[in-house]
Amino acid sequence: MSKKFENLRKIIDGGIVVIIRSDDTEEAQKIAEACIKGGVGAVEITMSVPGALRIIESLSQTYKNGEVVIGAGTILDAETARAAILAGAELLVSPHLNVDMVKVSNRYQAISIVGAMTPKDVVETLEAGADMVKLFPADFLGAQYVKTIKAPIPQASIVPTGGATPQNVHEWIHAGCDAIGVGSYVTKAHKKDGDYNKVTLAAREFVEAIQKARQQGK
Repeated sequence: MSKKFENLRKIIDGGIVVIIRSDDTEEAQKIAEACIKGGVGAVEITMSVPGALRIIESLSQTYKNGEVVIGAGTILDAETARAAILAGAELLVSPHLNVDMVKVSNRYQAISIVGAMTPKDVVETLEAGADMVKLFPADFLGAQYVKTIKAPIPQASIVPTGGATPQNVHEWIHAGCDAIGVGSYVTKAHKKDGDYNKVTLAAREFVEAIQKARQQGK
């Protein structure tokens, strides 16, 4: 099995991609490590993080045996996509469709999760060759919208971003989502007292909630 297919399987089996945004390089690195400790199988370092490529390179070296899929987020163009891949990213995430970004991703066999909202967006994203569709902003759309989209487009592999919590994640999973994009619920769990163990606990809570929802759906 190719490395890309193995990574896709990890993302789908784990059901979670944690999106890490921070104004501080060290904080972002610590959040990523805490998430991985909590059982998260895929992390996304957004390009808005200072030194994002250095973090991606560091994490890629630390987890070079493939324990975790290291990704880069907010990839808006082909140039940033190539830079992220050179740094070690095996997952590229964008909030919108940029065809050249998807081409670079496919050329080097990185996974692409590309933003879409309307049925037209979803179809165009699939036609461009994206591996998964990032439903964004999902918090304004709700889980029922996933069912609405997947009725005419069942082949779309949807990853909603925004709005999911351990308490409602079953709604998204039962609506047909293959994975969930998770942000502040996990990545800001340490904010009150700087205790990154709380990030680990929040990550573990989310991972367990996803697996529980899948079991209930069987």
